[in-house]
Amino acid sequence: MKKITVIGTGYVGLVSGTCFSDYGNRVICCDIDAKKIDRLKNYDIPIYEPGLEPLVRKNVERGNLSFTTDISNAIQESDIIFIAVGTPMSPSGEADLSYVKAAAEMIASHMNSYKVIVVKSTVPVGTGRMVQKLIQEHIGERLVSFDVVSNPEFLREGSAVYDCMNMERAIIGSTGEQSADIIRELHAPFETKVLVTDLETAEMIKYAANAFLATKISFINSIANLCERYGADVGHVSEGMGMDSRISGKFLQAGIGYGGSCFPKDTEALRYMSQQVDYDFSMLDAVIQTNEAQRMIVVRKAQDLLGDLGGKTIAVLGLTFKPDTDDLRYAPSLDVIPALVRGGAYVRAFDPVAAHEAEMLLGTERITYYRDLYEAVEGADLCLILTEWEDVLHMDLARVKELVKQPKFVDGRNCFSLELMRQRGFSYRSVGRPDVDGVLV
Repeated sequence: MKKITVIGTGYVGLVSGTCFSDYGNRVICCDIDAKKIDRLKNYDIPIYEPGLEPLVRKNVERGNLSFTTDISNAIQESDIIFIAVGTPMSPSGEADLSYVKAAAEMIASHMNSYKVIVVKSTVPVGTGRMVQKLIQEHIGERLVSFDVVSNPEFLREGSAVYDCMNMERAIIGSTGEQSADIIRELHAPFETKVLVTDLETAEMIKYAANAFLATKISFINSIANLCERYGADVGHVSEGMGMDSRISGKFLQAGIGYGGSCFPKDTEALRYMSQQVDYDFSMLDAVIQTNEAQRMIVVRKAQDLLGDLGGKTIAVLGLTFKPDTDDLRYAPSLDVIPALVRGGAYVRAFDPVAAHEAEMLLGTERITYYRDLYEAVEGADLCLILTEWEDVLHMDLARVKELVKQPKFVDGRNCFSLELMRQRGFSYRSVGRPDVDGVLV
């Protein structure tokens, strides 16, 4: 059993800490937000993540997991301290490290014995060395030693618990063999591949991985745009490419681009890092620009189907950046819906978990929010799919056709087959595939 403190109870900290506790470690999850800690103590999980609540409940009841705002005591009680605080994107694209710095200073102020300090947050290259220096400066004359480790996370929102319990690899960048062995041993129950590197390499691996996946998405979306011009089907193109083991079919689904808390932030941070060392990362610039332009394609398709958007009612199906999460950070809906409203449309916005959160961000001018899909589509001139929720994938198309004013779809996620929509009598526009104008029956 290892004694672990996790500072930060967001996606990364809460999921990682809970999963470590499930293997018999004693884990204290800390946060300065007292309301969040009170919710967690009552098994009220502040994020939507399938499977997390029962795992939290199980390990709290076993005595392996606890929550507190007393960060100083948690630091003193633990041997391993994870920093899992947010690193939001600043206006310049640079990662904001203020929370990381605050955590490091707090650790330094309360250390009472040797600690392994693990940076779990996604941070720019050089942050581990900065944390090391910052802690050394704040320890003062106290004779306590420590090591700093970079252990980046690779969790996908919506499947974070599964990803943690079935992790493909663990990257351990360390300042010493002792700390690397301790963190390697911590990961042993997960039976995962382990790569030990220096701090800088581990930090770069995280950014390189996310930027490469973002590149695959922007690339296939560019191919999709060409497919539309040449009458090809990007679905089959992706399938054919994915059959090549050197490429694989993962992250080759054409649509309206990437969003969420990782890819937009990490690609911008990597671009900023490149600028700081005077390197022209033009490929990354193209990835970001392609993604920004891609989400507006569905607005143009809606205009093509409806003509003037003024006075039209559009049902937007799905608001989060992906299904099985309540995360709206950099979600396409936050750009698409305002564009529809500026065009004069009325929006009926559906999301099964994030409708209230979206209302707080987008307001209510010409927008009504629903948690029931069929209420949202009633009387719509067009249905616009932005998130492939199960409710969307398995909607009753016959019922939808009875409820809508016009049987028209724009599908930003390519949820349905062209033949199905043709048979059901919908005018259907997707991404990178031929247009469908079904026979009305």
